[in-house]
Amino acid sequence: MQLIWEDFLKIIKEEAGSQVVETWFKAVAFEQWNPECNTAFLQAPNLFVQSWIKEHYMPLLQTHLGRLLHTKDIKFIFTGKDKSDEQKDSRTIIPASLLSKEELSLDKQAKKTGSALTISKQYTPVQTKRKNGNVHKLNPKYQFDSFVVGPSNSLAHAASYAVSQGLGKVYNPLYIYGSTGLGKTHLLHAIGNEVKRINPLCRVKYETSDRFMNEFVSSIRFDRTNQFREKYNKIDLFLVDDVQFFSNKEQTQETFFHIFNTLYEQQKQIILTSDTFPKEIGGLQNRLRSRMEWGLVVDIQMPDLETKVAILQKKAADHQMLLQEDVATFIASRVTSNIRALEGALVRVEAFSSLTNQPITEELAKRVLLHLDTPKKKDGVMLESVLKIVSKHFSVSANDIRSKKRNKNISTVRQIVFYLMKKNSFSSLQTIGNFVGGRDHSTVVHAIAKIESLIEQDPSLMRKIKIIEQEVVSS
Repeated sequence: MQLIWEDFLKIIKEEAGSQVVETWFKAVAFEQWNPECNTAFLQAPNLFVQSWIKEHYMPLLQTHLGRLLHTKDIKFIFTGKDKSDEQKDSRTIIPASLLSKEELSLDKQAKKTGSALTISKQYTPVQTKRKNGNVHKLNPKYQFDSFVVGPSNSLAHAASYAVSQGLGKVYNPLYIYGSTGLGKTHLLHAIGNEVKRINPLCRVKYETSDRFMNEFVSSIRFDRTNQFREKYNKIDLFLVDDVQFFSNKEQTQETFFHIFNTLYEQQKQIILTSDTFPKEIGGLQNRLRSRMEWGLVVDIQMPDLETKVAILQKKAADHQMLLQEDVATFIASRVTSNIRALEGALVRVEAFSSLTNQPITEELAKRVLLHLDTPKKKDGVMLESVLKIVSKHFSVSANDIRSKKRNKNISTVRQIVFYLMKKNSFSSLQTIGNFVGGRDHSTVVHAIAKIESLIEQDPSLMRKIKIIEQEVVSS
């Protein structure tokens, strides 16, 4: 069974990418095979992993594991950890009949948002009293309840919530990356606030990378580096924002590396954010980059139109402001940079309405937001246009690109389509995947990474893609 599972992982690595294997399937064990009832028993580390695999990767399991076992219509039963492991885990799953009304409501909300989480009660061990568990004050406005979940951020939200329910036990470290103003900092504070709600004595430290560096430089200046490290080594939850600014800061990286190792060995939780994937941060030590990729790496994309409308309506409700759907849709379509700019546009409209004593209408919003430039042509490139142009250049039909065919030529062309769609539009990864044959978010991520790697190795392919891109932009 172990050999069959290893063969399965090789196939999935080729099919869906190494990140899917490392994040989800490496944590799963092929425990038992019963040929009489066509059932495979898989052991998963927790219910979150079970739910995510069932929701996103069952077709891969059924197709490829079934083929390796020479059977069709294979069934799967997921088992949890053995009892000795469960005793080490401070989380205990509570039957639905014993959940409070509040917890049942939260469980329904998790299912509604697609976060695939199971409610669990946290039993914290007896701890000695500490003077100040919250080492750095968290922003109380940033909670999970106030974070609007959509296709562009559902994995990051679900993983963040899962981590907050069991520090150091689910994904460690958790690395969240994405462009500025998309909600990374909100999730960091939400994790910290949720952890403090569960256990007020938990020592939480939130830091921006520049503040960490400044404090480190000050400790060198006053010969207090030992005290500096000692303070961080006592933390239970370490939240670090914008780690890309550690680039080319050798001494800071060295110190952060040792703090990271100490916390990780003690099973303390580390959560990092950045504007890019770890391997794309220049001037970063390889050993530190490697550690950043040890746990789960998730991204946040620019939300689609529907999610932006939901964000605006949520903000309007928080401000007790009446916002019609047509006005929210107009503002959402007008702002294409990030969520902060989206919220800023709403504040501007609200302020103008209040000061002039006029109701908020689409006409008023148009007048107030005249200062916003119309989106550049690049931002408005249609996904259909990318599909048609790539199809023409490679003599592969659009239907074949959208199909489930997996031969090497069609797969590569499909990956180029994903790459150019993401580069030349503001569409979310899930929107792109849905447009090209109903692929999921992880498939698009893998495709983009594959093309980026091929471009580095093959100058002729890079030139061809540039020619196609010029045609796309000018179309």
